[in-house]
Amino acid sequence: MSIPQRPIAVLAADVASRDRPSAYPEPFASRMRGRTKRVLGDLFGLQNFGVNLTRLEPGAVSSLRHVHSRQDEFIYVLEGELALHTDEGLTRLSPGMCAGFAAGRDDAHRLINDTSGVVLYLEIGDRSQGDQASYPDDDLRAHLIDGCWVFSHKDGRPY
Repeated sequence: MSIPQRPIAVLAADVASRDRPSAYPEPFASRMRGRTKRVLGDLFGLQNFGVNLTRLEPGAVSSLRHVHSRQDEFIYVLEGELALHTDEGLTRLSPGMCAGFAAGRDDAHRLINDTSGVVLYLEIGDRSQGDQASYPDDDLRAHLIDGCWVFSHKDGRPY
């Protein structure tokens, strides 16, 4: 078996965006319009953590508001301004600012581009097997099984 060729370095903006805009099932996936992810970590064969260069158009959101049971997440704003939406409310973020979300915290989060400009940020998260995500504002929960998210209603019915 041959080992796939991996680049040594790339210009992040030149990496093709992810084909599927969202892993969420409908009706949630369509709420991710205006979000584009360039999956950088996979390009280099990273297995322990992922890195995405994410672009939010005006009015777009990063995700549904959520928490992870095992996955730590970190974001670093490169361009534009946006709102970090947590249980505490909205916090303004601008270029050079960062935020982290430790696994197991009950403070759900998402990013909202509530401006008229484009936002660009890096998101980094680990790939802890057995991770679960909960969504306090939506009838949704997720389980990471064999590297894939499996979604269900809060009562356990599958989507």
